[in-house]
Amino acid sequence: MEGTLRHHVKSGSNVAIVRKQDQLTQTLTHGIVKDILTNATRHPHGIKVRLTNGSVGRIKKIY
Repeated sequence: MEGTLRHHVKSGSNVAIVRKQDQLTQTLTHGIVKDILTNATRHPHGIKVRLTNGSVGRIKKIY
């Protein structure tokens, strides 16, 4: 699924994100969505979320 559309993202979803400090290398961090931080219905770089482990980043892939 696409990580740029907010209606695809649910709390508890298994996702891969790119954290701010990993944007140059595009290193993915995997986890479960705790909070959705983007209020807009879509974002071209991915919806920003907080994972259960505390990491914050933009979704690149939804599993």
